[in-house]
Amino acid sequence: MSVMIILIIVSLFVASGFLAAFIWAVKSGQFDDASTPSYRMLWDDATTQKKINKQSSNHKQKSNGN
Repeated sequence: MSVMIILIIVSLFVASGFLAAFIWAVKSGQFDDASTPSYRMLWDDATTQKKINKQSSNHKQKSNGN
């Protein structure tokens, strides 16, 4: 029976670690733009590349707090 208590405590530590990692990822902006990276490989021309670079620089400024 004591093994069950130890396993529950260990599982709570592991779950809290994953929750902390998820909260850190959300706060650092990992999920802000979920659609653009999947379309980026389809945009080959130079005008869209400039637009992507501009968007990424704006995103970096937002994530840095500027």
